[in-house]
Amino acid sequence: MLIEGSKLLNYPILSLHTASRIAEVKDLVVDPNFLKIVAFEVSTASSKQHLFLDVTSVREFSKMGMIVDSDEEFIEQNDVIKLKETIELGFTLENMKLVTKKKTMLGRVEDFMVTTDGFQVMQLIVKRPIYKALIDPELVIGRSEIHEINDNEIIVKRKYNYEKVRNFGFCT
Repeated sequence: MLIEGSKLLNYPILSLHTASRIAEVKDLVVDPNFLKIVAFEVSTASSKQHLFLDVTSVREFSKMGMIVDSDEEFIEQNDVIKLKETIELGFTLENMKLVTKKKTMLGRVEDFMVTTDGFQVMQLIVKRPIYKALIDPELVIGRSEIHEINDNEIIVKRKYNYEKVRNFGFCT
């Protein structure tokens, strides 16, 4: 199943053991190397610490919430070295600039679509610049079109021909 990344924020986390809500998603930890959510920063009523939930701890994803065994699945930032490094990068997809290889501005990432089984980012939803929004206000870029991700921008493999877009809602 695909879900918008923005809908994961404030998503409930449920315990299998207590059959109740134990936390909610506060933020997403995205690994830019693999374009994948690797953890969720969580907020709980019982703790003021910065706690995280590794995506491998999610047993099931449903409309009611993410189901985990218990609150013992929550970890601190320093508990896992690889996770600590990814968190310290501070990488976020929101508002990231999207350009072609020839540096033509396509827009900024407004949201993204994620698979619920592996939390892999599959598509980027791009808000177009004002002068291009008249032709096509929103653009969807598939994962396979991404050439490179750096600190400032996401570079796509080919230049899209938006001038030929007709009222069909897709690129030719």
